[in-house]
Amino acid sequence: MLQLQAIRQNPEWIKERLAVKHFKEINLVDEIISLDDQRKKLQNESDTTQSKINSASKEIGQLMAKGQKEEAEKKKQEVAELKSSLQPAADKLAATEKQLQDALILLPNVPSEKVPAGKTPADNVVIREGGNKPQLSKDALPHWDIIKKYDIVDFETGAKITGSGFPLYKGKGAKLQRALIQYFLDFNTKAGYTEYLPPFMVNEASARGTGQLPDKEGQMYYMPADNFYMIPTSEVPITNIYRDEIVKETDLPIKMTAYSPCFRREAGSFGADVRGLNRVHQFDKVEIVQIVHPAKSYTAHEEMVSHVEKLLQTLELPYRILSLCGGDMSFASALTYDFEVFSAAQQKWLEVSSVSNFETFQSNRMKVRFKDDKGKMQLVHSLNGSSLALPRIVACLLENNQSAEGIRLPESLHSYFGNKVLN
Repeated sequence: MLQLQAIRQNPEWIKERLAVKHFKEINLVDEIISLDDQRKKLQNESDTTQSKINSASKEIGQLMAKGQKEEAEKKKQEVAELKSSLQPAADKLAATEKQLQDALILLPNVPSEKVPAGKTPADNVVIREGGNKPQLSKDALPHWDIIKKYDIVDFETGAKITGSGFPLYKGKGAKLQRALIQYFLDFNTKAGYTEYLPPFMVNEASARGTGQLPDKEGQMYYMPADNFYMIPTSEVPITNIYRDEIVKETDLPIKMTAYSPCFRREAGSFGADVRGLNRVHQFDKVEIVQIVHPAKSYTAHEEMVSHVEKLLQTLELPYRILSLCGGDMSFASALTYDFEVFSAAQQKWLEVSSVSNFETFQSNRMKVRFKDDKGKMQLVHSLNGSSLALPRIVACLLENNQSAEGIRLPESLHSYFGNKVLN
């Protein structure tokens, strides 16, 4: 959530930056300022009334002490009338404050000055590429045929158990999932991230804190009986560990990593791009999160990008890094770099990670603060990234490494999988 003070100080700049995201409800900025003006006016009126009550109450005591009962009774009546106006005024103030908060929560984060202009994924800017695209034989298979060949993922039984988009991993497919999760977590913890295993459901406050609500409400699985949401990423629970907390400046940066299954409705997704493991409703992912000093968040972002890049290099997959344009960014992000790996059998790039800086957008919602060396309370900056999401990594490992003897796995996975080849 944007800070109200920042909106009031420079509303035109806020509007200009939101236009970079192609946000259509720009008039919300003016509406927020108007609501805040109303709130201030109502608060001043309430404070003035309370001051009059306090002053009159003091006079009543003085009049009683002087024996001027008639004048004291008049003052009591005056106080009673003033008090009777307090509750309606308080109700009006509370309603205005709610309107203000409801409007604020609808504003997306402003994009960083580093964000390129553009509206669609075609406008994203490639920062760099790495790895080599394999040259496959003419009879090379896409991953949805490879998994049938080796009997490692069963979509049909998954659909019988739950529904479409819920794959059932089996045998060496399940073992590969476990190997990748363990390898990713080890890679992250060796880089200084503390491992967590969080709840896979969150309450409404947590989902609002990281910006999933109200923006992604239609994409989340919701359980109305308990008012819980299935998590779309472990970013949500582990970032909320520090909700409503004041952290020590000396404890920054706080670096966390977590594995979790992720649940996404993906409403409206269809076509070739959703075939096989390209897009599913439940998938495994390892996440990294940092909570940092505001002055160091863009350095932390580059560090996290470098970390994910090194991880992809150990998997020996061709990749590219893109800076997302304003129109392709998420609601909460100030800057996002996407990682894509090249699927040689499908001849397309597949997204496997997003590394984002949210600046104070999440911490303002969650009230995660620290006291600086001057004793001033400040909001932290929060960042997160996928390290990594498994489905498309698995798809590319299967497709890019297929051979007559089986799927040749990268050396980094040999000890985790227990073999050099999946066959």
